[in-house]
Amino acid sequence: MLLHSVNLWNLAFYVFMVFMATLGLWDVFFGFEENKCSMSYMFEYPEYQKIELPKKLAKRYPAYELYLYGEGSYAEEHKILPLTGIPVLFLPGNAGSYKQVRSIGSIALRKAEDIDFKYHFDFFSVNFNEELVALYGGSLQKQTKFVHECIKTILKLYKGQEFAPKSVAIIGHSMGGLVARALLTLTNFKHDLINLLITQATPHVAPVMPLDRFITDFYMTVNNYWILNARQINLTTLSVAGGFRDYQVRSGLTFLPKLSHHTSALSVVSSAVPKTWVSTDHLSIVWCKQLQLTTVRAFFDLIDADTKQITQNSKKKLAVLTHHFIRHPSKHFEEKPAIISDLTGTSMWVPVKVSKWTYVAYNESEKIYFTFPLENHRKIYTHVYCQSTMLDTNSWIFGCINSTSMCQQGVDLSWKAELLPTIKSLTLRLQDYPFLSHLVVYVPSVHGTKFVVDCEFFKREARSLQLPVTHLFSFGLSSRKVVINTSGLYYNIELLNFGQIYQAFKINVVSKCSAVKEEITSIYKLHIPWSYEDSLTIAQVPSSTEISVKLHIAQPENDSHVALLKMYTSSDCKYEVTVKTSFSQILGQVVA
Repeated sequence: MLLHSVNLWNLAFYVFMVFMATLGLWDVFFGFEENKCSMSYMFEYPEYQKIELPKKLAKRYPAYELYLYGEGSYAEEHKILPLTGIPVLFLPGNAGSYKQVRSIGSIALRKAEDIDFKYHFDFFSVNFNEELVALYGGSLQKQTKFVHECIKTILKLYKGQEFAPKSVAIIGHSMGGLVARALLTLTNFKHDLINLLITQATPHVAPVMPLDRFITDFYMTVNNYWILNARQINLTTLSVAGGFRDYQVRSGLTFLPKLSHHTSALSVVSSAVPKTWVSTDHLSIVWCKQLQLTTVRAFFDLIDADTKQITQNSKKKLAVLTHHFIRHPSKHFEEKPAIISDLTGTSMWVPVKVSKWTYVAYNESEKIYFTFPLENHRKIYTHVYCQSTMLDTNSWIFGCINSTSMCQQGVDLSWKAELLPTIKSLTLRLQDYPFLSHLVVYVPSVHGTKFVVDCEFFKREARSLQLPVTHLFSFGLSSRKVVINTSGLYYNIELLNFGQIYQAFKINVVSKCSAVKEEITSIYKLHIPWSYEDSLTIAQVPSSTEISVKLHIAQPENDSHVALLKMYTSSDCKYEVTVKTSFSQILGQVVA
C-alpha cells in the first residue's frame, strides 16, 4: 500500500513537471507579439551572378560558391567587370541561402538610384550549400577559410579602378556572423580586410545546441581570441538581436561577450532600434523592411566622400551606428554638426511665461520663435520637457545665451532629442545648462500640415514614481499599482527589484480621458539602462493596454540603475499602472 502511494506521488510529480515544461514551451513558441515587420520587395527581377573563382580554390571548395546580387539593368551592367561600387559580403547562417541577400541588396539599390548612383554598394553573397553548421560544427573552419578567399577574390574585381576598395563590409546572419568573427583567428588573415561587421541574430556567447566538440571548440577559439585581443581589435562590430520573437536564438546569446573595454562594439535588440521598433523572428530579421532600411541608411552615412568607400575612421563608424541603431535625434547624421545656429531672418518672436504650453500649428504663413525665459523657472522646477509631432529632420529647439526677447544665435538642442514613433521629444535638466537664458521652440511656416508642439517645466520628484514588482511566487494572484492623476506629458515609473532573467511580469496601463474629441496616442517605453533592449508600446487612449516585461540581459552586479517604464502621456488623461507576476512567462524564461 505504501509502495502504491509512493508511485502515485511520483506519477503526480512527473505529470506536474511535464505540465510546467509544456506551459513554458508554449510561452516560448507562442507567447510573443505578432510579426510587425513589413515585407521587403524587389522592384525588378533579382539576379545572382556567379563569380568565377580561381581553379585551385574551386577545386578545394567544390560545394561553395560566390555570387553578386543585381536587378534589371544594374545586373546587366555589372556582368562586365571590373566593378566600381562599395563591396558588402553577406554570409548566410545555418541552412541559410545565399539568396537571402536580396532584401538588403534591393533596398540599397533603390537608395543608390535616389542619389543618381553618386555612391552605390555591390552586394556579394556566399553559397555554403545550406550546411547545417548549428548541428554539426565540422564545416565551420572550412567556411571561414573559404570566406577569406572570397574577400581576396572580391577585392580583385575592383583592380585598376580610381576608388578601388581595400576592404569589405560583412553582414552575417546567424552562424554566418560567427564565421565572420572567426576570420580574425586565421593566422594569415589581415584584419584590415574587413572595415565593418554587422551580425543579425548571431549567437556570439555560446552555441544554441552544443551537439559536438567541433562547435564548442570553434566557439572557444573565437571568443577567447576576441577577449584576449580586444584592445588590438579595431573592427567596428554591431550585433543585432531579434528579441522575443526569435525563439531559435535567444537575444541574450547575441550580445558580444566581455567586450566592455572594446569601444568599437555595439549590441542591440531590434525592438530598441529607432525607426524599426519591432521584434523579429530568426528568418525575418534578414527581410524585415524596417530593419533593412535602417541598415542601408547607416551604410550610406558611413561613406567617405574622398575615397568613395566606407570610412576608415573608427569614431565616425561608431557614431553612425549609434545614430541609427541606438538613439536617433530625428536629424540627418552629421559627422561634425553645427551646434551654434543662426536664428536671424524674418520671423515672429513670441515670449511664453507659463510653465505649461501647447501650440497647434496649421497653415502657418510665417515662422515663429517661441521663447521661454529660464531664470524664474530654475527657481521652481528642475526639468523641462518638449515634444513635437512634426517628424521632419529640421532643427526645432534651441537655447539662447544672455538674451532678452530674441537672440541672434542659439545652441541647437535638437541633437539631444529622441525620435519616437509619433513624436520627437527632449528632456533637459535645467542645472546642466546654467549658461542658457532662454529656451526657444521653432515653428516653421507650413501649408496644409497640422502638428502640435508642447512644453512643460516640472520637478523631477513629481514625475518619478516607484512601483516595486510583485514577488516571483505570487503566481499573478497579487498586484501592485500606481495612479497618475496629474496632467503631465511625461512620467518615469521606476520598476524596483527587477533585474533578473527569470523574472517576468504583465503591466496593465488603464487610461481614462475627459473631453477627448479626437484620437490621442500615448507611448509606453520599457527602458533597460544596462543594455540596449528597450521596447515600445503604442496605445490609442482611452484604453487598457497590457505590456510584457522581461529581460534578455540580467542586471550586472555592480550596476545600480533601475529599469523604467517611460510614459509619454496626454494631459487630458489619467493613468493607472498595475504590475503582477506572469507565471507562464517565468516558465518560458527558464525553459529558453
